[in-house]
Amino acid sequence: MITIWGGQTSRSIRVVWLLEEMGLPYRVRQVDMLAAEQDPAFLAVNPADYIPAMQDGDVAMVESIAIMEYLMARYGPTLLAPAPHDPSFPAYQQFLHLGEAGLATLMMPVVVSRLVAPEAARENWGATWCLHSFQKRLKLVSRRLASSPYLAGVAFTAADISVTYALDLAQRNCGITLGDAEQAYLARTMGRGAYQSAMERSHQGVNT
Repeated sequence: MITIWGGQTSRSIRVVWLLEEMGLPYRVRQVDMLAAEQDPAFLAVNPADYIPAMQDGDVAMVESIAIMEYLMARYGPTLLAPAPHDPSFPAYQQFLHLGEAGLATLMMPVVVSRLVAPEAARENWGATWCLHSFQKRLKLVSRRLASSPYLAGVAFTAADISVTYALDLAQRNCGITLGDAEQAYLARTMGRGAYQSAMERSHQGVNT
């Protein structure tokens, strides 16, 4: 059984969503990143103490995009990952990694500044720079969506899972206003049955 550590709306949703799309069995173990002490079982998988983390038999991994790539390679082939000879492969690769390295990572200083930092430190230079950088890199997504319904082309892929998380994080927690094309794109991706199932599974056992 594949175990995903994280839950709720954390980056683990990317992995759970992928597992739902692929129809693979898994379980979600909730991790409260604000807890005073973490579950020793979780720290045994990821002693660096961040999410998501995955355990698949003897395999333990962290980093949502790396986990996604492992699962698609290990349990594929899957249409979620175009083959290297496919014309959509370059765009797929670019946006798969842009979703984290170029977009979501920039939002973390903004999230912690606005939600965790003392009041006087919330509007800081670093967080402001990250917001401006996100807006510039968002142009890559906007340009692609002007000519294609999905980021790799006409078909939904794991690149869309990656970028959807980043865009949703930005508008939900960082005050980013998305344009009509981006909003329509999120309606397409987040309207998928696999996404809805992933959200439900990721919130099981959570008191709301």
